[in-house]
Amino acid sequence: MAEFNQPISGNDLARFSGPNTFMRLPQATSLTGLDVAVLGIPMDIGTSWRSGTRFGPKQIRSESAMLRPYNMATGAAPFDSLNIADIGDLAINTFSLKDSLRIIQDSYAAILTGSAIPVAMGGDHSITLPILRAIAAKFGPVALVHVDAHADVNDEMFGEKETHGTVFRRAYEEGLIVPDKTYQIGIRGTGYSAQDFAEAQSWGFQHFPAQELWGRQLHNMGAEIRRDIGNRPVYVTYDIDSLDPAYAPGTGTPEIGGLTTPQALELIRSLKGLNIVGCDLVEVSPPYDASGNTALTAANLLYELMCVLPGVKTK
Repeated sequence: MAEFNQPISGNDLARFSGPNTFMRLPQATSLTGLDVAVLGIPMDIGTSWRSGTRFGPKQIRSESAMLRPYNMATGAAPFDSLNIADIGDLAINTFSLKDSLRIIQDSYAAILTGSAIPVAMGGDHSITLPILRAIAAKFGPVALVHVDAHADVNDEMFGEKETHGTVFRRAYEEGLIVPDKTYQIGIRGTGYSAQDFAEAQSWGFQHFPAQELWGRQLHNMGAEIRRDIGNRPVYVTYDIDSLDPAYAPGTGTPEIGGLTTPQALELIRSLKGLNIVGCDLVEVSPPYDASGNTALTAANLLYELMCVLPGVKTK
C-alpha cells in the first residue's frame, strides 16, 4: 500500500502548534509524487470594495489545524487515497495586478505539467482568470461550477478589464469555459441594471439565484449539475461571499440573503464523481472577522472539496 502524506494528528502535537500549512500537512518543495497541490495566492489588489484577502491563505491555514483527516458524514478519506501537500504561496507582485496575474498563470502552467490537481486559497476572485487560462491551455475549455453572490461578468471596472468583477466575462470571451456548462450558484443582491445577470444567461450560463434556493436542500440540484457535466473536465471556484454574512462576515463584498453552511456542504458533496481538474476558494478577508469563523468555514469547505476530488475513496 502506498504511503501518503498525512496531517499531523492533534493527539501527537497540540493543534495550536506545528507548521502553518493546510491541515498541518507536509510542505513540499517539489511536485514529484503529488496528486494534489494546495497553494495560497495572497492577493487583494483586484478588489473593488474592502481589501484584506491577502491575509486569507495564512488564516485559512491557521484555522485548518482544527480539521481531522476522516469525513464522518461521507466516509471520504482523502489523505488515504491521494498524496497531498501544501506547496506554499505564489510570490505575486503586490504592487501590480497585471504582473500578478501573469505570475499566477505562469505558476499554474508549471504546476500543470505534472499530474497534481491544484487547490488554491485566495486571495480575491481575480486569481481565477489566470488559473482558468492555464487550465484551458492543458484541458481545453472546461465546465465551471461557480458558487458566488456575484456573477463577476462586468465588462470593466474603472476602465480595467481584469479585476475580481470581470473574471467570467473574460473567461467566456477567451473561450476558457464551456458556456452552457457554466453554473453560477447563489448569485443575488442589487445591480446596476436588469442586464447584470441576463447577458450572461444569453451566453448560455445557467443561473441559480440565491432567492430560489432559500429553504431548499441542494444535493438534488448538485446531482443534476453532475449529470449535465458528465465526464468533462470541470473547474470549481467557490467565493466565500456565496454564504450569507451571518455565516461568513469576513469577506470584501458581503450580500445578505445567501446560502447557509449546510447548503454549502450539500452542494459540494453532491459534486462527487465529477472530473475536477482544479478548484479554488476565494475572498476570505480576515480583518472583517476577528473571530476567525469565516476562515474556519473556508478551511472546512476546502477540505470538503478535497473529499470529492477524483480518486478519493470512502471507508
